[in-house]
Amino acid sequence: MKYKFLAAMLSVGTAAIAIQVPAAQAQSPSTQQSYNIAAQDLGAALQRYSQISGREVIASTSLVEGKRNARVQGRLNPDTALSRLLAGTGLNVELVEGAWVLRSGNDSAEETGSTDGGGEAILVTGSRIRGAGPTGSPVVTIDREAIEKSGYGTVQQMLQSLPQAFGGGSNETTTGATTRNGTGNDATLGSSINLRGLGTNSTLVLIDGARPALGGVGGLFADISLIPMTAVERIEVLTDGASAIYGADAVAGVINLRLRNRFEGAETILRAGTADGDITEVQFSQLFGKKWSGGHLVLAYQYSDRGALAAAERDFAREDLRPFGGPDYRSIYASPGTIRAANGQLFGIPTGQNGRDLTAAQLLPGVQNRRDNRAETDLLPRQRVHSLYAAGEFEITDGLTFRASILGAQRKYRKESNVTALRTARVPVTNPFYVDPIGTRQPVQVTYNFVNDVGPQINEGRVRALSTSAGLEQTIGEWRIQLGGAYGVQKGKARTRNQVNSARLAVALADTNPATAFNVFGDGTANNPATSAYIRGGVETIDDFKTWSAALRADGPIFRLPAGDVRLAAGAEYRREAYDYYRILDTSTLTPSAGFYPGFPGPRHVKSIYAELLVPIFGRDNAMPGFHKLDLTLAGRIEDYNQFGRTKNPKVSARWEPVEGVALRGSYGTSFRAPQFDELIGPALSLYTTATVPDPRSPTGTSNVLALFGYAPNIQPEQATTWTAGVDIAPRSMPGFRAALTYFDVDYRDRIGTLTEDYLRFLTNRDVFGGVVTDNPSLDLVQFYYNQPTFTNPINIAPGQVVAILDGQTRNLAREHQKGIDFDIGYAPEFAGGTLDVGVSGTHIFSIIKQLSPGSASSDFVGLYASPVKWRMRGRLGWSRDGFAVSTFVNYTDGYRNQVVVPNERVSSWTTVDLTLLQRIGGNADDATGGGLQLGLAIQNLFDRDPPYVHNKSQTSALGYDPEKASPLGRMISLQAVIRW
Repeated sequence: MKYKFLAAMLSVGTAAIAIQVPAAQAQSPSTQQSYNIAAQDLGAALQRYSQISGREVIASTSLVEGKRNARVQGRLNPDTALSRLLAGTGLNVELVEGAWVLRSGNDSAEETGSTDGGGEAILVTGSRIRGAGPTGSPVVTIDREAIEKSGYGTVQQMLQSLPQAFGGGSNETTTGATTRNGTGNDATLGSSINLRGLGTNSTLVLIDGARPALGGVGGLFADISLIPMTAVERIEVLTDGASAIYGADAVAGVINLRLRNRFEGAETILRAGTADGDITEVQFSQLFGKKWSGGHLVLAYQYSDRGALAAAERDFAREDLRPFGGPDYRSIYASPGTIRAANGQLFGIPTGQNGRDLTAAQLLPGVQNRRDNRAETDLLPRQRVHSLYAAGEFEITDGLTFRASILGAQRKYRKESNVTALRTARVPVTNPFYVDPIGTRQPVQVTYNFVNDVGPQINEGRVRALSTSAGLEQTIGEWRIQLGGAYGVQKGKARTRNQVNSARLAVALADTNPATAFNVFGDGTANNPATSAYIRGGVETIDDFKTWSAALRADGPIFRLPAGDVRLAAGAEYRREAYDYYRILDTSTLTPSAGFYPGFPGPRHVKSIYAELLVPIFGRDNAMPGFHKLDLTLAGRIEDYNQFGRTKNPKVSARWEPVEGVALRGSYGTSFRAPQFDELIGPALSLYTTATVPDPRSPTGTSNVLALFGYAPNIQPEQATTWTAGVDIAPRSMPGFRAALTYFDVDYRDRIGTLTEDYLRFLTNRDVFGGVVTDNPSLDLVQFYYNQPTFTNPINIAPGQVVAILDGQTRNLAREHQKGIDFDIGYAPEFAGGTLDVGVSGTHIFSIIKQLSPGSASSDFVGLYASPVKWRMRGRLGWSRDGFAVSTFVNYTDGYRNQVVVPNERVSSWTTVDLTLLQRIGGNADDATGGGLQLGLAIQNLFDRDPPYVHNKSQTSALGYDPEKASPLGRMISLQAVIRW
């Protein structure tokens, strides 16, 4: 026993205390017990821990004095419970003669033995300094227990439930419904995360601290649908700019997915769910972990299969919005179609005939046939995902450790999408089925839907991704030096089938043979199958993103102040990224054309150096009234890009505890986002076209304009200045109560964007869009665009008839200044023999001041269509005891104004309730390695609340809801079994 006390005394040079229980009560490292230890004085918490675990814990009285533990709740093994208890205390634990001895140090406690999530807990997202955490910056942590209680089965569901998350951007629900917020740049129906609505490309996603390869055109986002939930130990969300720490793209924040690299044992998960029979999902996963002297290995596999959700199953998924009090947006492209005669008069083609014997007398003068093309699509695609993860840690020598990991995934999808096989067929008089409504014997135009001829439009494809990393870590005293590298690749293949090839259609319409000519005067049932196959076309794309990186990092103490060690983290990094985009087009030429898309820049090379310094000013050893603790962090990063030059980003943050249980914090820094590969294409991807748009200054109410779409030249990085101020409260007098409030301010400049969706409003809202309107352009300028190969003139006007140029190109366009607060208030007292958990987290955005174009007026966009709402909250109420847990969540999305329709319309708020029940059963449920079963029932949207009605019209279709702010899924009921053996 004297050796144990000696170890404790030597650790701090003071007296030691022993917290112990009879040895017969001690539990094995793998045995799970029910822990419910409130946040309190650390010494009292350790006594409670020893009573439950049966372990002897030794610590000096001065070491635990004034420290408080983190709350520990749930069925845990002793190692995991001790690690969570010591999180954030700056204490380490060491086994000495069978007792656990606490030692001082700035490192967070490492979990020992058989645990889920050990060593990687040392480094917290938002800082490169081990054990320090992001001083002054807010971090939301979702641990494994919270993941299980949420009832969610995928990473994207978990992240999108965050109040700080905005549903706009590339996601499976928005793709095909809008092109706002960058949605149109992903054909593979992946899933992204968009913090604060600042863009999916402004939120940095990491996997165990490393950047994965990106998806979408040009590297738009990290596809989180490829990450297996079974392998996730916790999710750390930094809601602050962090380019000084991580470099590009960390503007809105950082999502770091920590994987279960220290898991030991085996775990099988079986999951099945259904949305009232309209859509089903199944999931299977298997996790293995093995620890031995000097090493550890983890292997995980997950398979998930979710069916498609047909629009026909949801009343709000239609183009005809009249049942909701809105207009009728059904497409004019129907089957049968509508004839436009040479004089412009419309004649509807009657139903009930196949067009072979149609006469002019049977036509319906003045009738425009319509078809609801949205009703025949899928709102959600079928998705099948295979994911495999392996990680290993090997102690080569005392102090030298090798770590490696590999994550591979494949996702296949299929969706019946909104039909683009809508064409105005120009029928020559030679067509054997030609009908002339007015007897002119001139060609006629027929607006026609080809879906009955070529089949429904199918979007399908496959995404494969691989992320690997390996590195060496050498411990030299209290310093750690890392040398490592990573490689990632993501390849997406997307195919759109059953489109119409316009060139071959023209040939088939001009055919004089009734047996092979194409007939657009019926309902699509009488055409020769060979002819239908002849006009059938499609598009196939292959995008390939690769990244290589290497880093040399070091961190440790450099000298000691009265308050503690001054610690430094510094490093140098290199990253190479490459992107290719290959396409096969079979829509406008007689034979398919194939090749790499022109204009993409070559590989990107990024060289960077960084440093971060933690300075403790006040601490336990020199505390005084009003200054219980005060830490200051300084960080800076320089990055050099071969494509656009150098960026420099500093950050300063501080955390002040005037008294124990109350902390004030703040941070200030700059961040940036590098342009994506496709944003650097320039005019190689462009469309210049004439159009007629509303214009209140015109006597006729409309004007002829030249509209510019595509990418402008010389796009530069986006720049942002971010700062936060917050308070954390955890009073000793009220164990279990915690509150956090954070004010954030993001000034985002030179935003790369486009106003394409709003070009019809450029002249009606000049105060907003005046900066992208050129009135009375010079004839030379207009002629320049007329001479470009991508120019089209659908309204057949001369250059002199263009009264304005509307610039809808993607470029450094806008400025956005966002202010608001994040909050999380929770109370977890003991109640009815168990633990009650009640709380609410949310985001309230005060303003989103945007200047959409240079020189234009600024407007507040918060609470508008295509922007975040003012309030988004998630409340929780739960209770747990002896392996049983019930959790209820209330999700609230505030109402907003739909400003894109005239007159503007108010959209109602949306509130849904989720319910989760968990029960551990079985005689061996307490033993994580010997056996155990946990059954779970999860119900999302318990009361099956439909999304609020939204008058939602896009350029090609319409919907009765907003997929950026609501889910079409409805009530989803899932059953899950977790078998630990």
